[in-house]
Amino acid sequence: MVDIRPFRAITYTPKAGDPANLITQPYDKIDVSMQKQYYAMSPYNYCRLILPLEEDKYNIANQRISQWLKEGIMVKESQPAFFISRQEFSLDGKRIARYGIIAAVKLHPYSENIVFPHEATFKAPKADRLNMLRTVQKDLEPVFLMYQDPEEKTLAYMAEVAETKPVIETTDSLGVKHTVWKVSDIEKIRRLQALLAPKVVVINDGHHRYESAVAYRDEMRSKGNMDANAAFNFYMCYIVPVQQKGLIVLPTHRLLKNYKLTTEVLAGLSCYFEICEIKPKVDAIEAFLKSHIGEHAFCVYDGLKACGLTLKHDKTIYEYIDATVSKETKIFDVVILRDVVFKQVLKTGALTIDENILYERWTKDAVAKVDRGEASIAFLVNPIPAKTVAEVAIKHQVLPEKSTDFYPKLVSGLVLMDISVDEKL
Repeated sequence: MVDIRPFRAITYTPKAGDPANLITQPYDKIDVSMQKQYYAMSPYNYCRLILPLEEDKYNIANQRISQWLKEGIMVKESQPAFFISRQEFSLDGKRIARYGIIAAVKLHPYSENIVFPHEATFKAPKADRLNMLRTVQKDLEPVFLMYQDPEEKTLAYMAEVAETKPVIETTDSLGVKHTVWKVSDIEKIRRLQALLAPKVVVINDGHHRYESAVAYRDEMRSKGNMDANAAFNFYMCYIVPVQQKGLIVLPTHRLLKNYKLTTEVLAGLSCYFEICEIKPKVDAIEAFLKSHIGEHAFCVYDGLKACGLTLKHDKTIYEYIDATVSKETKIFDVVILRDVVFKQVLKTGALTIDENILYERWTKDAVAKVDRGEASIAFLVNPIPAKTVAEVAIKHQVLPEKSTDFYPKLVSGLVLMDISVDEKL
């Protein structure tokens, strides 16, 4: 069962200024250039909490939150509430909206089969977020979850709330409009809790934050803090139904350095794929991928030529893949690309981000990087549908790094949650 609770959110006040100058992209999407831009936007920009430029970043973040609360830059709500958050954005010339619930979600180790990951995590980012949690005792950024809602009851609930007056309306630096509504009515809170209670959830984004929160909860319990209603037993999450049309997953294209589409490479690829030459243009690449969804198809571009690759429908090929491809799952294109194309044909060995492999969201950016010489070859892929990610995650199958790109990313700074030892939910 998913246990969701309303919480007394900490939010910016009008004294902080225009929300557009305060909110940021998630901490792990902020590079040094963005850090400096955010700092220049406002002395109260949220980057100063989630990713301070200063050396003693954890204590600096904690001092700032305390100071901003004292000065009235931020305020802690007196009444617990859920929030409904909508992102409106443009993609391929269409205007799209995504609705989700912001709530405190009870933490569960993955072994309890209530919260499921879909990708592996790394020690360093977890240690960083755990240190931040220990110091500030606040959930600064939400974890992004999804759940099944075939009857669309929660979608109807969110649509009903969206008829009321919002508490936040702003547009971020990428042009995404954010609207937030508060739900503090007891009856409405209980209705939403009842709708979510039978569900299980899958993590879309924020695996490191989630696992750090579980570790922090365990630390607090080991110190004798056993109150089941203590806020540290929960984490602030943004929860979205799989059935929502606005739940978009974009592809993550792979770019390699020091490889070319040579005759030898093409011969190796031809053992596994049907190969057809296509125009080395963005629109031709995207058209090929779109017309081969679900066929284990890729495009490859090396600056001079482009080819479409489609996995051969051959029993021996499938037997080989069954024997060779990792246990993560054999249905994902990115797994076949990594284990067959990279490991078997190109013999790449271990690949390290920025050193010999790059990742890009947009086809045009991947092609441009090859054209500029920042990479020598690009492998372009189709996205994995959210529904498929959810289905395999609950079977305990984990995808390779950078397999999914849920779009747009959640902004940080709309609300945060207090998890100090005396806070109860």
